[in-house]
Amino acid sequence: MDLVKLVRRVDFILILAVIALLCYGTLMVYSATYPQEAQDPYYYLKRQITWVILGILVAVTISCLDYNWLRPYTTPIYILNIILLASVSFVGRSTLGAQRWIPIGFFLFQPSEFAKAMLIITLSAFLASRRGEITSAKDLSLAFAHIALPLILIFKQPDLGTALVLAAILMGMLLVAGTSLRNYVIIIAIGILICFLIIHFNLLKDYQMKRLIVYLNPDIDPLGAGYHLLQSKIAIGSGGFFGKGLFSGSQTNLRFVPAHHTDFIFAVIGEELGFLGAAILLGLYSVIIARGIRIATTARNLFGTLMAIGVVSMWLFQILVNVGMNLGIMPITGIPLPFISYGGSSMITNLIATGLLLNIYARRFK
Repeated sequence: MDLVKLVRRVDFILILAVIALLCYGTLMVYSATYPQEAQDPYYYLKRQITWVILGILVAVTISCLDYNWLRPYTTPIYILNIILLASVSFVGRSTLGAQRWIPIGFFLFQPSEFAKAMLIITLSAFLASRRGEITSAKDLSLAFAHIALPLILIFKQPDLGTALVLAAILMGMLLVAGTSLRNYVIIIAIGILICFLIIHFNLLKDYQMKRLIVYLNPDIDPLGAGYHLLQSKIAIGSGGFFGKGLFSGSQTNLRFVPAHHTDFIFAVIGEELGFLGAAILLGLYSVIIARGIRIATTARNLFGTLMAIGVVSMWLFQILVNVGMNLGIMPITGIPLPFISYGGSSMITNLIATGLLLNIYARRFK
């Protein structure tokens, strides 16, 4: 292969945008956590860099293999996904009322994060096998059945945020899989009805119900369930246009904002770097979403198109919900910010998704 052909197979724009996000996120994790660890101010930084390096190695490996090679192995991948999610009930570690992590050495493995990538692959193969004609009730039922078991297992952990991400991935992929607008509207109506029934029959944990209540009125419990939301809004509002400066976020560094290196790291960005820092972050996200859509439209086959749309749906939903809950315009659901929030499983999953996009882009030529 000559140099020109090799260059045409690499999406440098996507790579540069992801690298910028990785640098941005690592810097903000350090800024948010260095005052917490008096013995080792670099504790979280070193671990985050480790996840980034591991994730990049995985992404490079995935991007070099032809993604069509995955198609015959979607059944074993689906079974592996279910086994990993089910195993959390037996060997998982419980933290703050949730049982989501399996300890492996120094790494807390979170199967629900990797379930997103595995579901994108297996669901893409199923929908592609219908050749873009997901119109019958049978095909729609099978598509929902495909995500039902992993979604229920994740919901029981409980991990409502990740369960919603799986639903968003399905909806995004159905949109390009041949589902009619009429059926799509019916599906959304059924989804709203299911949400209503879940709330009506009190199937949520107490803290999840409280989060929904304080979303409607944060002042009803300012020192309890509404504390995250109010402190996050104060931190972002105090940042102004240019922010207080890197490492100078008093609201976040003094721990007024809980989970400020994970789910609420956008509050750190808003406080320290202000509107300008937040706008740069959203600009970078716009680039990777646009590249994902571009890759989906130029993919060699429907399997590649659906995988790219699955990745775009996952990222777009997580970005909108995470930023929205930091600003108080979305309920708190515990969804991390892609490439920015601290966490190994989330970081590696997002880089796996990046590897899939690069793979599809590189093989768009017949």
